[in-house]
Formats: sequence, structure tokens, C-alpha cells
Amino acid sequence: MAVAGFKSDEIDITAQQNMLTVSGRKAPVAEGEGRQLLYSGIATRAFERRFQLADFVRVSEADLADGLLTIDLVREVPEAMKPHKIAIGGTATPVIEDKKAA
Repeated sequence: MAVAGFKSDEIDITAQQNMLTVSGRKAPVAEGEGRQLLYSGIATRAFERRFQLADFVRVSEADLADGLLTIDLVREVPEAMKPHKIAIGGTATPVIEDKKAA
């Protein structure tokens, strides 16, 4: 995700259940630090993005370098939910014959 102009302490990443929320808010300019900009090419307004995560996906880590936020996701399926092979038995089920009275 491109977040040029934001520092790591201005970005908040929250993962809860199957929702990942990434939000950013620039720190307010301190009083007395009047800045005059001739041109501001990068918008620094607040943002919030929400992503729906699949089941059993968790956020492992996040990194901010050169204006790009990278979030690593890991899918961890519990052993009970993984597919497993079922062996086919070699014996047939016994057939019960219907005996009629003669």
C-alpha cells in the first residue's frame, strides 16, 4: 500500500477477527511553525482502508520503507480442518441373506 509522506508512528494497523484496518493520520503542525508551501505534491489527509480477510488468516508483520507499507499475511489452517486421506478397506461388508421358509 502506498503511504508516501506518512511515518510509521502516524499509521495504525488493526486486525480483529476477519477484518484488517489500516488508517493514517498526520501529526498536527505545531503552533508557531508556520509553513509556506509553494507546491504540495503529496496529499497528507487522513485515510482508512478496510480489508476482509479469509478464515484462518492472520497478520504476521508489517514494514514501512520508502513510502510503501507491506503487510505479511499467513494462512494457518488448524490440523482438524485440513483435508486428510481415508484408506479404503479391503474387506467387503457382509450381506445378510433373506431365508424363506420352505
